[in-house]
Amino acid sequence: MHDPERILIYAYGNPGRQDDGLGNRFVEEMEKWINEIQISHIEFESNYQLNIEDAANISDKDIVIFVDASEENIEDIDFSTVEPSEGKSEFTTHAASPSFVLALCIKLYNKHPKTFLLQIRGYEWDFKEGLSERAEKNLEKALEFLKGIIRNLHFFLLTLGAL
Repeated sequence: MHDPERILIYAYGNPGRQDDGLGNRFVEEMEKWINEIQISHIEFESNYQLNIEDAANISDKDIVIFVDASEENIEDIDFSTVEPSEGKSEFTTHAASPSFVLALCIKLYNKHPKTFLLQIRGYEWDFKEGLSERAEKNLEKALEFLKGIIRNLHFFLLTLGAL
């Protein structure tokens, strides 16, 4: 029997800037659900921004899913593979991008977890807490999307006898 894949769901954003807190809320809700259904190989982390130290945090994981609010013109959610990039660290909204953190992980630890980015469309970014109504709807879509993936993965691992 083989150990289940070690998964990290890592959200970043500022809950004090309305919809920028989408990732943080996502982790709170997902962690509650994971605890309810008692899956033990999934860990959670939430922070204001990604940092270079996060390369160490992802180095012992098999799968990493970064979750962030997006101002980009996406429908409601977007799920994509993260490719490593040693381009400059982004000093705008966040200190480091997922691709930069992944590149550091590969370079420093010789580890390459399967890495994804789940972006959730946000709309309002004022300095106050609480998500906009439209962002709440996108949060629900994002939660259902990732829950479906986790259910299928969990079922697959149970079928293989890996859990």
